[in-house]
Amino acid sequence: MENWWVNALWSITPTVLIGIFFFSVLRLILRADRTERRVYREIENEERAKLGLPRPTPQTAPDKVAPSPQPAQRGRTGCST
Repeated sequence: MENWWVNALWSITPTVLIGIFFFSVLRLILRADRTERRVYREIENEERAKLGLPRPTPQTAPDKVAPSPQPAQRGRTGCST
């Protein structure tokens, strides 16, 4: 019975380790993105202050991009023979 538990542990170990690795890489990417956005926002606010412009409102903030309009639907084109 002891051999069964050792085999089970060795079977699940690679999956758990890869899961932990994936989680940590994804967490690092998200943290880096959040930090980059914060620094960009600080730089933009400093530049706006130098130029005497008002701070951006939440509706016009660079993070909030308006959705692009959908292109018009086109009919089928082609020759009928």
